[in-house]
Amino acid sequence: MDIREIQNLIKFVAKSGATEVKLEMDDFKITIKTTTEGAETTYVQHVPMQAAMPQMQVAAPVATSPVAAAPAVSEAAADDTSKYVTVKSPMIGTFYRKPAPDKPMFVEVGSTISKGDTLCVIEAMKLFNEIESEVSGKIVKILVDDSSPVEFDQPLFLVDPS
Repeated sequence: MDIREIQNLIKFVAKSGATEVKLEMDDFKITIKTTTEGAETTYVQHVPMQAAMPQMQVAAPVATSPVAAAPAVSEAAADDTSKYVTVKSPMIGTFYRKPAPDKPMFVEVGSTISKGDTLCVIEAMKLFNEIESEVSGKIVKILVDDSSPVEFDQPLFLVDPS
């Protein structure tokens, strides 16, 4: 079972309203738990090896409901960002703005990017996945802090394609 199948399973469980789902196969076991408060999702994967390996747990942050803002402010913010392209996370994981702690950031606000440029890295289950730009333009805003957990389809960057 690959990461996309796991993500689809998590989305299906979240939409179904189930509070807990367990899936066991020959080489792994996945448990997904959700709460009514938010989107807390936990999955555990066991892979039998010759040496005993510790259990790996990845927990997504609990989503909090946003505070209602004044309609005038919301409309102004919507107008400001409507001309920008939003780069979203293709997976669940930990967002990193640089390839290594001692290396420079991939991009900063104001950086000009081309299609195919690496914008960030998302770590998922000890695999580091480079996220490449699908558009050319200029980075207007970085929406996630370095070393923060991100959800599937969460906005990461705003890009001005002009």
